[in-house]
Formats: sequence, structure tokens, C-alpha cells
Amino acid sequence: MFKKLLLMLAVVALIASAGTVPSGGRYAITLFEPAVVQGTVLKAGDYRLNLAESKLTIIADNGKKALEVTVKVETEDKKYDITSVQFETVSGKPVISEIRLGGTKTKLIFN
Repeated sequence: MFKKLLLMLAVVALIASAGTVPSGGRYAITLFEPAVVQGTVLKAGDYRLNLAESKLTIIADNGKKALEVTVKVETEDKKYDITSVQFETVSGKPVISEIRLGGTKTKLIFN
């Protein structure tokens, strides 16, 4: 009986947490041209993103650790359909200003 109650509570907790800001997660982006992230230039290519609280680790697909940055995590009302990267042009170079994580309500804002 106790195991059934514990299982039911776990299911309710899982349902209640759906749609909240992830405390951690793995995502992927593709840059079609070089871009700047907080002063560091990332080459065009595929990258994996590991999010842990407000720390974002950007790892090139070849496995080399590219960059670890602090981001502001915001939650929107509606889930994003796809992961998208937003750029600003600074001194003629594309600078990543935010990343919207597909399948979540999470937006990462770079300072």
C-alpha cells in the first residue's frame, strides 16, 4: 500500500512540474556563420548546449569544450516550437543575444 501511495505522489509531482524552467538540460544548435558569445568567437558548425541553472556550457560537436557562460533564464507563456538563435550586429559582427529552446518555454539571454 505504501509503495502505491509513493508511486502516485511521484506521478503527481512529475505532472505538476511539466512546463517549468528546466534546472538542467541538453540542447543543440547549428551556427551557419561565425558568431560572438560574450567576447568569444564560435566558428560555424554544430554545438551542444548543457544548461545547469544559469550556467550554459557550449561544446563543439567535435567534443572540445568551447565556452562556459552565465545566462539569464526567462520563462515565457508559450512553448517554443523549435530552438532558435537570435543575433544582434555589433561592429559588423553577429553577436548571439538570446537562444530560445525548442520544446520548452525557456529563453536564454546573454549579457
